Amino acid sequence: MNTANFKKETAVISIFCLFAVCRTFPTPADRDRLMKLEWFESTGGNLLSTKKELQVNDLLKKVKIKEIADGMETGKFPPAMHFFRAKELIEKSTVFNIIRKMPKGAGLHLHEYALLSVDWLVKNATYLPNCYICFTPVGGIKFYYFLRNPQKRFAKCSEWVLLEKYRQQIQNVTEFDNSLLRNLTLATENPEEAYQSQNKIWEKFEEKFVAARSLISYAPVFKSYFYEALREFYHDNVQYIEIRAMLLPVYELNGVFHDKEWSIMAYQEVARQFSRDNPDFMGAKVIFSVQRKVNNSEMRTAINKAMELYKKFPETMAGFDMIGQEDVGHPLWYFKNELLIPAEMGVKLPYFFHAGETDWEGMSIDENILDALLLNTSRIGHGYSINKHPLAKQISKQFDVPFEVCPISNQVLMLVTDLRNHPATVLMAEGHPMVISADDPAVFGARGLSYDFYEAFMGVGGSKAELTTLKQLALSSIKYSAMSVQMKIETDKLWQKKWDEFLDEVLNMQQG
Repeated sequence: MNTANFKKETAVISIFCLFAVCRTFPTPADRDRLMKLEWFESTGGNLLSTKKELQVNDLLKKVKIKEIADGMETGKFPPAMHFFRAKELIEKSTVFNIIRKMPKGAGLHLHEYALLSVDWLVKNATYLPNCYICFTPVGGIKFYYFLRNPQKRFAKCSEWVLLEKYRQQIQNVTEFDNSLLRNLTLATENPEEAYQSQNKIWEKFEEKFVAARSLISYAPVFKSYFYEALREFYHDNVQYIEIRAMLLPVYELNGVFHDKEWSIMAYQEVARQFSRDNPDFMGAKVIFSVQRKVNNSEMRTAINKAMELYKKFPETMAGFDMIGQEDVGHPLWYFKNELLIPAEMGVKLPYFFHAGETDWEGMSIDENILDALLLNTSRIGHGYSINKHPLAKQISKQFDVPFEVCPISNQVLMLVTDLRNHPATVLMAEGHPMVISADDPAVFGARGLSYDFYEAFMGVGGSKAELTTLKQLALSSIKYSAMSVQMKIETDKLWQKKWDEFLDEVLNMQQG
């Protein structure tokens, strides 16, 4: 038995001897030991702290306790509120502003069309020459870039209108641009009225993706968008990202369409250029993803293409996943024959499966967590239903398979209302392998990872979460990334340097 585990178990037994066998009354010292043991088990609880870290932690705890007390008094505690209502309060938070300065390591659960704040798309992409818009009967929008008179038509969409001319004809361009922003995010003042069921919000969610994709799929926007997205994460003190990408066709103004290889090479080129421009950014990788509604034949084609891309672009291709609303898509086991192709061929293709993003229990969809582990997933996306599967949780901990926890996404998409009740509260209390990510920050009106780190620190981790909690989450994101061993070593060194600078900055804030 591991010595540390033996000492821990002995301590627990001795405490409970007082309750169950020895029948003596527990002392304050016994209670203190029990509390310390519980803390030791939690995320970051077994990390040692330097003198400087202890000083920063004291400062952080003071402002955190005050903000929690204020929330209890006013009834407005951001993690207990819908993010659309809480965002403004979060941005005023001292804790949030400290977290923004903190190096967060890696963003490992992100989607290609929802990386960058939609402001950039509206203020830049829609102002490019040859940008046309059409309007759907339900108030949605789609875009396309045409060299000549529009030929392509979308079903249930109006005639194409050249945005340059349209803006010249309307009186209030600012209000029009604001309407475009609203069509690219889910943010609303009354989310409960606007989205009355999970199916309804997923329908709207996918509409926003279609609208954004219609802009981003234009080749000049595609590359600029990704570069600006990297810049936004970099400014949020993120050192590396991995994105789920469907690698759909990207087109030029002359009508030429590019394939998946072109997209991978474009991501690779832009990431390398950004790292040259910003040497303290470590890069980006792509997890090739397909909709879980595809049929078996389409999945077989996708798996074969994923193996080909992974072999050809090992520095950029991280692996494979399926995306889309889990409740209405095929379960993982439906594709078992296709997903076993790489293993049968002796080919390496890492999996990063979305699984357990559901409130339902005991159904085929809910079993995705078990199947993800059976199919040797490297990480589990969301894993929201994990607490209903104690064996799966035990296996994932034993084999060090982390969960990609995305608090704001789970709340906005109506899995949980109050983030203090998120299943990850148990994962954090148990020190389960996990990382924090943002899923689709642009659609939720967020930026980078700071908002989700704040929600995890204040709500999911509760009042006990400390600086070491944040430190462990950041370090875990590097550990569980798809980076090479050497790249992880380099990123750890870079992160530690930035961490030390962060500590100094926070202490200087206190002195100021």
